[in-house]
Amino acid sequence: MTPLTAALNRARGARLYLLLALAVAAQSAIADQDPCAGFSWNVARERALFAAAPQSIAAGRELRSSPLLAPDRLYELQLGDQGQVTMLLAPGKKSVSDAAYAGLARLQLPQAGSYRISMDQPAWIDVLADGKMIGSSGFQGRPGCVAPHKIVQFALPAGPQLVLQFSAAAAASLRVTITHVD
Repeated sequence: MTPLTAALNRARGARLYLLLALAVAAQSAIADQDPCAGFSWNVARERALFAAAPQSIAAGRELRSSPLLAPDRLYELQLGDQGQVTMLLAPGKKSVSDAAYAGLARLQLPQAGSYRISMDQPAWIDVLADGKMIGSSGFQGRPGCVAPHKIVQFALPAGPQLVLQFSAAAAASLRVTITHVD
């Protein structure tokens, strides 16, 4: 390798390093401006729903008083003190605070598939079918983002009525939406 070739290679390497550093800095600056920009899933539908006015509804304290939710709507669930909510099964996560809020809702889907349950704050969501918990297939969350803050994805069946158990919420009001993943 000649001295001229070595110098050209060093200059190319320096330019490449500079371009990579600028790209990382630009991506960081964009993420700093919008805390909701960091989701790796396409969450355009969830973000659009969270931009709409929510339907305010009281979450159930027991199953028979729980509201029936529908996909593609934004709800503002009014939760109760977690100790006063009768859960069908123990939540998958213990509350870290005695001051946590909880509530129940029901869901009946016309078609089976992957669905996302999105919330505007840290809270725990369990989905029950036939008295058993359905495990999530993935989740994402973004600190500083409330539109939405947390998204949990489930493979859900059609037909039978599902129970949604919300728990460990820090506030008495929880905005929630359910979307089908295409």
